[in-house]
Amino acid sequence: MTDPVPFGFTLLAQDGTARTGEIATPRGTIRTPAFMPVGTAATVKAMYPGQVHELGADVVLGNTYHLMLRPGPERMARLGGLHRFMNWDRPILTDSGGFQVMSLSALRKIDEQGVTFRSHIDGTAHHMSPERSIEIQGLLGSDIQMQLDECVRLPADHAAIEKAMHLSLRWAERCRVAFGEQPGRAMFGIVQGGDVPALRVESARALTNLDLKGYAVGGLAVGEPQEVMFAMIETVEPHLPQAKPRYLMGVGTPDDILGAVARGIDMFDCVMPTRAGRHGLAYTRHGRVNLRNARHAEDTAPLDEASTCPAARDYSKAYLHHLVRSNEILGMMLLTWNNLAYYQDLMKGARAAIREGRYADYCAATREGWARAERAAA
Repeated sequence: MTDPVPFGFTLLAQDGTARTGEIATPRGTIRTPAFMPVGTAATVKAMYPGQVHELGADVVLGNTYHLMLRPGPERMARLGGLHRFMNWDRPILTDSGGFQVMSLSALRKIDEQGVTFRSHIDGTAHHMSPERSIEIQGLLGSDIQMQLDECVRLPADHAAIEKAMHLSLRWAERCRVAFGEQPGRAMFGIVQGGDVPALRVESARALTNLDLKGYAVGGLAVGEPQEVMFAMIETVEPHLPQAKPRYLMGVGTPDDILGAVARGIDMFDCVMPTRAGRHGLAYTRHGRVNLRNARHAEDTAPLDEASTCPAARDYSKAYLHHLVRSNEILGMMLLTWNNLAYYQDLMKGARAAIREGRYADYCAATREGWARAERAAA
């Protein structure tokens, strides 16, 4: 039996701080900058797995918290792992479950050992330690696994941010030990520190000393202004290894992503394009389009006549408006399809622009396309 392809990152080009590269995994290459569609419960909502790949997604995200509650990690392992379960044979990143524990569980207790919480589904009690989080992700069979961390919503006081950052560092060390050696797989650490630059730098330096396969920036896009998020990325970036991938968790809007790529981020995930699609909002190169708006009721134009995505190109805004207002499932499917296509096209364009040394021009032209449409609609 041949050894699996080793996990690794190759930096192909830089334009300023913006980077494009490739992450090698046994299940395929992840081209960066990469947007990972969110498959919370082993499904990217309203999409077939084949569609998701055809749009250009090299990797999807699964959620440890939701999958540990239903169907359960031990059952998932008996069924052949998450890839087989959801019919996705390409890379999967799983988060640690920590953020969902903090945000969804009304009753929870955090201590040195981990988090004790009650399921938001049926109220049953559970305990998530750093070791259990890594064990669950191993049972799921994910290619990239995240450390358990404590994520503090901003704004928060300095003491709470510092306490959570240090706890997350101690948990990162325990996760690294629990992860051990898993050929072809990776564990990423998560930089915390809220909106305090000194704490962010301390976290990044300590995690770098653990020599992990990749590094995430967590605890952002949790209520702070965009300029604070960008400032924290700029603070952290010089302290992360150039030869390892960098992942900004839970981000974000197309504008957030363009700005974060410019600041050296390689990977993104966010529920925004799928959630927006289920609620009648389309992302396009002409900006956002709210299909619930009555002004689309007789608009025979598609969302984007130049798009390669059939959902954007082949259906009128009048029809999409009708589907959305009628609460038809097809409307949710088409708009989700459109949105994920737009996000992947945005990433494809960013990769090409970085290779060609014109990333700033690409961002300016993209933002001008959004602004032009807003001016026309005003």
